[in-house]
Amino acid sequence: MANEKITKVRQLRVVVEAQDYDEAVRFYRDVLGMDEIAAFSEGGDDRVAILEAGRATFEIASPAHKVEIDRVEAGGAPSPKIRIAFEVDDAEAATRDAEEVGATVVAEPVLTPWMSLNSRLEAPAGLTITFFQETEDSHERAEREGFGTNET
Repeated sequence: MANEKITKVRQLRVVVEAQDYDEAVRFYRDVLGMDEIAAFSEGGDDRVAILEAGRATFEIASPAHKVEIDRVEAGGAPSPKIRIAFEVDDAEAATRDAEEVGATVVAEPVLTPWMSLNSRLEAPAGLTITFFQETEDSHERAEREGFGTNET
């Protein structure tokens, strides 16, 4: 029964309340290049934009691993319980682009033990975000000791 799938998730949608809606849309749509796939308005300030963010994954980390990520990625600066991470082609450029439009850099890009180049920022809508650039493909990573999956 443990491996039997009852429900299969079809899409991960993260919903974020943004006090400055226009700033958040400009940042995530225009700076990070997320295509707007839908937008709705009920009038006045009641607005929503749905942005395409590419492939989605849901990372579950133990408390000890979260501390390790914070140590490696941000010099120990603690992250909130939920942090949004975006894979980009160039973590250095993404960090500079985000900083130029008002995001605050918490930590410059650093090569992690997981072979990704990660930076951390405070971004519009009150989000703590990570930009990560993979430096190895999944096949190269699978060759490393300690990498794999929990599935048997």
